[in-house]
Amino acid sequence: MKAHAGDVPHVTRISPVLDIDAVLDDPGTRIVVCCGSGGVGKTTTAAALGLRAAERGRRVVVLTVDPARRLAQSMGLTELDNTPRPVAGVQGPGELHAMMLDMKRTFDEIIEAHADPERARTILSNPFYQSLSSSFSGTQEYMAMEKLGQLRRQDEWDLIIVDTPPSRSALDFLDAPERLGRFLDGRLIRILMAPAKAGGRSAFKLLNAGFGLVAGAMTKILGAQFLKDIQTFVAALDAVFGGFRQRAEQTYRLLQAPGTAFLVVAAPERDAMREASYFVERLAEERMPLAGLVVNRVHRSPAPALSAARSTAAAEDLETRGEHELTAAVLRLHAGRMQLAARENREQEHFATAHPTVPISQVLAMPEDVHDLAGLRRIGELLVS
Repeated sequence: MKAHAGDVPHVTRISPVLDIDAVLDDPGTRIVVCCGSGGVGKTTTAAALGLRAAERGRRVVVLTVDPARRLAQSMGLTELDNTPRPVAGVQGPGELHAMMLDMKRTFDEIIEAHADPERARTILSNPFYQSLSSSFSGTQEYMAMEKLGQLRRQDEWDLIIVDTPPSRSALDFLDAPERLGRFLDGRLIRILMAPAKAGGRSAFKLLNAGFGLVAGAMTKILGAQFLKDIQTFVAALDAVFGGFRQRAEQTYRLLQAPGTAFLVVAAPERDAMREASYFVERLAEERMPLAGLVVNRVHRSPAPALSAARSTAAAEDLETRGEHELTAAVLRLHAGRMQLAARENREQEHFATAHPTVPISQVLAMPEDVHDLAGLRRIGELLVS
């Protein structure tokens, strides 16, 4: 979990500065969603934001859907699970809780909440349901929507901070209601529900009529029991899953509301900044409230007045004369650092030129990973410096 450190580098400032504290302190802000490509420090940023908000007086819960255990370790917890756990060591008037989305457990909770005990037991023990709840495409993103909605409806926290999955799937939870709707309204489900509604011995006849040779092949390969598992599962679809779409759409509208703030997190690299542009454009299309961009791991040199060219020339001169080898090595190291900073600066300015109204906060690369609350606190300080 690479992080951040130092002062903001000297760059051509095109974009407005992102005021993180204004976002966190606003009592009207109830949800902050951190999104971005993989490996850019979203988990660290979400945890640091949560700690800073708590130490400034808010009651915060951080929800991560990243399968890594880094968030738990940095907060001094032995583990994170589907239940918010209090974080000790907060230096301020607020409170901090943290949790990790358990996709299957969240699915099970929905079944238990919206089905009578007997039907719930039938569904939870159904092999098709167990497979669906563990590995169906989009289930994680939908369950993230469900859990976010649950936390907001509980109204137990002033602020919910969501750490989304890596890569472009970070915005898949925005598509969850539509994807679920397509699934529920799809031809496959309509065919499966026909025998469930018809009941009796006509079930497999209807299945075979709908699937033709495919269903026959499935029966031969997987057996009639597998199809019966599917039928049993689908039979409960109307009663239990009918509210899924409605709740997801409510959460979707919640994400569009003024009380939500999206933070796009990126590293100052070409691919990550391109992904950041994609996120910004997609959020605009969906009319989601964007607070700004956080650029992590920005590099700078302690001697910015010494250019890369001059540093390289000085090193070559020393090497030619066979003098001060250590000094020459330091000069070359400095030249490389200046060249890296220049490349990063160009990538950020490309983004700023394309999105001049998006506020930006820069956080410099730290020499070591963040592994405790003190490190998270430092990141929070750098986010607002």
